[in-house]
Amino acid sequence: MGHQYLSLAIFFSSLCFCRTYTIRNSVSWAVSPKDVVVEEELDALSEEVSPSLLRDNVVLWKQAYPPQGLVEGAESTGERIKSENENVDTVSSHVFSYRVGEVKEPGNVDPPPHEETARTARYIAHYSDWGHLSTISTQEKIKGYPFGNIFSVSDGPFENSTGVIYFYVTAMDNSVADLRSNPNASFTISESEGEYCRKMIYDPEDPRCARLTLTGKMVDVGPEELEFAKEAVFSRHPIMGKWPVGHKWFFMKLELVQVWLQNWFGGVSSIPVEDYFRATPFSKKN
Repeated sequence: MGHQYLSLAIFFSSLCFCRTYTIRNSVSWAVSPKDVVVEEELDALSEEVSPSLLRDNVVLWKQAYPPQGLVEGAESTGERIKSENENVDTVSSHVFSYRVGEVKEPGNVDPPPHEETARTARYIAHYSDWGHLSTISTQEKIKGYPFGNIFSVSDGPFENSTGVIYFYVTAMDNSVADLRSNPNASFTISESEGEYCRKMIYDPEDPRCARLTLTGKMVDVGPEELEFAKEAVFSRHPIMGKWPVGHKWFFMKLELVQVWLQNWFGGVSSIPVEDYFRATPFSKKN
């Protein structure tokens, strides 16, 4: 029995020296100590200067330490600082994060009646901030196969819906490489992104939790539309305006050929593109 307890003691002691790894949020990047910028200085940095701090310094995986602090003698990639509330050591990682800024929120907006299909489609397109883009892959191992990717989007500021889905992309993205070869794509968004389906206890596949697939051709935004595309995207995703300039971001939009909607029992709706653009996501009182 004594040997068994000794083995367990050795096992649990070894856990104290194990290091784990966690993935950081995509809006935080690790930088070297000389590049650390205090929060007060962020607003003074221009959009051109601040992202340059991140170039060639991106490290998604960083070491995580036990919550009680560093084990004595363990190597540290951060600074040991005293907690203000507890008499324990913690680790301060050199992680640079942008201040997100204020985003105008639409509040709780209930969907239109399910029989108003065109308006429901516009409602989902307008109040969704992200969705799933499907392209035909050019990657060697899956060439010719469908490839899905998540994108943050906007069809305009909250008070101005256009129905046109705008993207802010970089040629470094696999999906954009696909689009350069074949611009045809489908973009899927779901009402489950918001609070309504959770409030109604609808599963994302429940027909009453609407889902919308917009199919068409992805094209670059022209110079006459560029300022509006910038306002549309950055008003909903202000952090995107400070992404690394070295990635050469640019705007694209989806030119529609089909609007597919499921928002109730009894089948799906294929909404004429003209009806989709004629509709409005806003209630009559707005």
